[in-house]
Amino acid sequence: MALLLNQPRHLFRFSIVAIALSLPGACRGGAGSDDLAAAADSERANVEAAVPVEVVVAERGSLIRSSTVSGLVEPIRSVGVNAQMAGALLTVRVEEGNRVRSGQVLAELDAREITAQVRSAQANLTLARSVGERAEQLWNQQIITAAEYERDRAALAAAEAQVEQLRTRLEYATVRSPIEGVITQKRVETGDVVGSLTRLFTVADLSTLVVRVHVSELDVAHLRTGDVVAVAVDALPQATLQSRIRQIFPAADSVSRLVPVEVALSGPDAGRVMPGFMARVTLRIGDEHEGVLVPASAVLSSGGSPAVFVVRGASAARAAVRPGQTAEGRVEIVRGLAAGDSVIVAGNVGLRDGAPVRVVPRAAR
Repeated sequence: MALLLNQPRHLFRFSIVAIALSLPGACRGGAGSDDLAAAADSERANVEAAVPVEVVVAERGSLIRSSTVSGLVEPIRSVGVNAQMAGALLTVRVEEGNRVRSGQVLAELDAREITAQVRSAQANLTLARSVGERAEQLWNQQIITAAEYERDRAALAAAEAQVEQLRTRLEYATVRSPIEGVITQKRVETGDVVGSLTRLFTVADLSTLVVRVHVSELDVAHLRTGDVVAVAVDALPQATLQSRIRQIFPAADSVSRLVPVEVALSGPDAGRVMPGFMARVTLRIGDEHEGVLVPASAVLSSGGSPAVFVVRGASAARAAVRPGQTAEGRVEIVRGLAAGDSVIVAGNVGLRDGAPVRVVPRAAR
């Protein structure tokens, strides 16, 4: 400042004016930068306030409603083989997994006592036949009375019945398979003493395997015997068996209101399936529907009225819709949505009508 005072007067005045003119410009420049920073912060806050959402484009397509029910794989027929007389098992000729023919011997019981009774009954039958023949001759000669003749004939008939009864019991000592199949259970061993009606074996007919499932009474009306269904077996994750409905049972369970349906397995992979496997049967319910389809996650039922959120510009617009059929994770929209609309499928829970949104790729969650 001392230097300025020592300068000529006109130079001093020029320096003061220059400094004065520079001060307002500097002030104005500081205010402008603050405004730009505030605008940037506001824009950044708006972007951060936008809800990130995932969208899909509604499209027209066909929809078939289906129902998946599970059940165990079973033989088409399984027969329990019981002992028909008491006694000790002399031999057991089969093991689990053995394939047997109808009538094949499975085991033999000790039949010595029955065999002796059969011989005694045969001797009595021989005597009764001799008495009967003599009575026939005496009756023809009118030597005996009718009562005596009828008595001898009745004795002959009783002796014949006794022999037939004991022969039948003797046959019970040999246990035979009632059907052709595979031994799935063997409950006895040689030397066991069993009583009458004791379960000895279980024979299963594995020529056809079935899955028995229980279907709602509302859905079973859409099924028909012979319909093709898809069966997935947990033990064979890569295989899908194209099978058929073999039988729809005529009555529903009185408590659960479910109707048993039997599905016969078929296809090249059916031979790899074993009884006891868990199977999942997908039944086609109803006819094919053509309409606008969206993922099920897009439809909300807040307030009791179904709706979806559609992206309009940079905000979400709530659209009331009327859903139709649902299948395979997709919903048919009968009214309220057009093909090509961008529908929000993630981030729509708790979303408000008109809220700012930011679309993110579906893979980024």
